[in-house]
Amino acid sequence: MKDNSSVITILTLSGVSGTKNYRLALFLLTLLCYCVIWLVNMTIIVTIIIDKSLHQPMYVFLCNLCINGLYGTAGFYPKFLKDLLSASSVISPSGCLLQGFVLHSSACADFSILALMAYDRYVAICRPLVYHSVMTKQRVCVLAFVAWLVPFYLLSISTITTSTSRLCGSRIPKIYCINFLVEQEVSRCHNEDHPLIDNSSRDVFFVTGWRKQLWDDRFLDSCI
Repeated sequence: MKDNSSVITILTLSGVSGTKNYRLALFLLTLLCYCVIWLVNMTIIVTIIIDKSLHQPMYVFLCNLCINGLYGTAGFYPKFLKDLLSASSVISPSGCLLQGFVLHSSACADFSILALMAYDRYVAICRPLVYHSVMTKQRVCVLAFVAWLVPFYLLSISTITTSTSRLCGSRIPKIYCINFLVEQEVSRCHNEDHPLIDNSSRDVFFVTGWRKQLWDDRFLDSCI
C-alpha cells in the first residue's frame, strides 16, 4: 500500500495466506506452544531467582538464556497469532524492522550466552582450582552484559541503516519480518535507480564465475 508520494506505508506478509483452510487449528496449536514456552521459561527463571543455592555462574547464564527466549518469542508469536485471526496479514515498515530486530538480536544473544556457558564449563572442568577466582560475580555480570550488548549494538546499526533507505516493494514472502528480506527490497530499489551499476556488477559476477568454472575444469582434468 502506497500514498500519493509513492512511499510504502504497509507491508504484506504473504506467508500466512497459505493457512486459510486450517487457521483455527493452527491458532490453537500456536497458542498452546506459546503458553508452554512462557510456563517453562518463567518456572526456570523464578526457581533460579528464589533458590540462593542456584546463584552460580552457569545458572545465571541459564536464567539469561530463558529471558532471551521470552524476548525472542515475544517478537514472533503475538503478531503471528493476530495474523491467524485476521483477514489480511499486514505490518508497518517500522513494525517490520522492529520485529526483525527482535528476532535477529535474540538469535545472536542465544549464541553469545551459549558461548559463555561453554566457557564456564571449560573453566570448571579444565581449570577447577582457579574457577572461583576466574568466574567471580563481577566478571559474570560483565560477561552477561556484554553478551546482551554486542548483539543489540550490531543489530541496531543494521536496522537504522535499513530504516533510512527507500523500499520498492511491499510484499514479504514470510510469516514474519527479517531484515534480510527488507534489505532485498532496498537493494532492488537501488538497482532500479542505478541500472548501470547493477549491470556492471552482474558482468563482474559472470566473469568471475566463468573463470572459476574454467579453473575447476582444469583442476579436474589434471586430477584425471
